Amino acid sequence: MTEREKLEKGLWYDANYDAELLEERLQAEDLCFAFNQTRPKETERKEELLKQLLPHKGEHVTILSPFYTDYGYNCRIGEETFLNHNAYLMDGAPITIGKHCFIGPNCGMYTANHPLVAEERNQGLEQARPITIGDNVWIGADVTILPGVTIGEGSVIGAKSVVTKDIPPNVIALGNPCRVLRAITEADRVQKADEPQEGK
Repeated sequence: MTEREKLEKGLWYDANYDAELLEERLQAEDLCFAFNQTRPKETERKEELLKQLLPHKGEHVTILSPFYTDYGYNCRIGEETFLNHNAYLMDGAPITIGKHCFIGPNCGMYTANHPLVAEERNQGLEQARPITIGDNVWIGADVTILPGVTIGEGSVIGAKSVVTKDIPPNVIALGNPCRVLRAITEADRVQKADEPQEGK
């Protein structure tokens, strides 16, 4: 079994000595470098680079530089999603981000896991577990999302949280480790049904 096959099956694999994986990471690093060095006003060039780096990106996705990813092709980003500055998607396993998500600055999504025993860790063994973010999720600034986590649709993750376990849909969760604070309810609406909306 190749290292890639082990990776794709969620098994322990060697991430450092597989020539194909190394080449793919270098290619992604080059594209990230080019994207991050492109002027903000060069929108067509930036979009061209993102299409090469992120072939599964939806329409009208906004990604502010700097942006980093290990492979790029393992990222699936839904339409109308926004990623603020300095996002890092460590996509050894698939990272799926839904539609209409707000991702705050300095967000890290890390699929890589390493052995706890130093001798095994020093051998370069690694395991990748997928991360899934539902539609309409808001992730605050400086949030860390660890391997294997799913965040349910419509939830809000408070700034500086470390998400170590799954978060259900439509809740506010925060802290280190991240825990559910409460459900999001109709009382949280800023536009009440009986109030005229601005511009109408």
